[in-house]
Amino acid sequence: MENRQSWRQRIYIIIFETSTPAAQRFDNWLLVTILASLIVVMLDSIEHFHNQYADVFGALEWFFTALFAIEYGLRLYSSPKPMRYAFSFFGLVDLLAVLPAILALMFADAQYLMIVRVIRMIRIFRVLKLRQYLTQANFLLVALRGSKQKIVVFLVCVSTLVTVYGALMYVIEGPANGFTSIPTGIYWAVVTLTTVGFGDITPQTPVGQMLATLVMITGYSIIAVPTGIFTAELANAMRQDGLMEHDCPHCRKNRHEYSAAFCSRCGGPLFSRQAEPSSAAPSRPETD
Repeated sequence: MENRQSWRQRIYIIIFETSTPAAQRFDNWLLVTILASLIVVMLDSIEHFHNQYADVFGALEWFFTALFAIEYGLRLYSSPKPMRYAFSFFGLVDLLAVLPAILALMFADAQYLMIVRVIRMIRIFRVLKLRQYLTQANFLLVALRGSKQKIVVFLVCVSTLVTVYGALMYVIEGPANGFTSIPTGIYWAVVTLTTVGFGDITPQTPVGQMLATLVMITGYSIIAVPTGIFTAELANAMRQDGLMEHDCPHCRKNRHEYSAAFCSRCGGPLFSRQAEPSSAAPSRPETD
């Protein structure tokens, strides 16, 4: 029983950790295998290579699928909480690396879903010990949460605009000029407002062209709005991260600039005269 437990722990260290040479070698070979399987899938999607090497690609795909299935089984076996791993982000990604091959038995084109294995390349951050950079993603998440309501309002306004523009273009141009329905007009409005301009549908009448001009000008006017909202929230999130946590004795505000001696909300002193700010204020943490 002890030998079994010891073997399970050794597998766990090799598969889930990066602190030992064996674990690092395993992760490096795993990334190489993932990359090789992606290259095989992409080459197989090219008709010239598929016609000549279909059998070779098929055999390689089943070989890679077998390797990933064994790896997934070992992860479940060695994990202290298998169900927690199975429903974690990486657990679901590891499962998705195996499922497309099974689906390919029933649906031929499902084999190209194996491209989802590229998501597993995220593990490179763990192999190269770049986790400290991932912590900076917190700023992006905080900014997205802070700007969520503003962006939703912006999207609602844009959706209203494209609906109105699409309906007007349907009335002005009509089916004779390609605007066969209001949804088609809305599609044209979205393409024009976002300055993509596929050119598959174009207004032909002078009034329609005037409306198209108005839509394009509107697109240039509002295209920077979500960027500005997100940038402002991102700057605020980074500013909040550089604040000192200290309760104001007067209004209880708990975050202040590191060099502040007075509260920015009530103007009261943050520290008593007996305690110097340099000794009372915590030292600023080092940033990576």
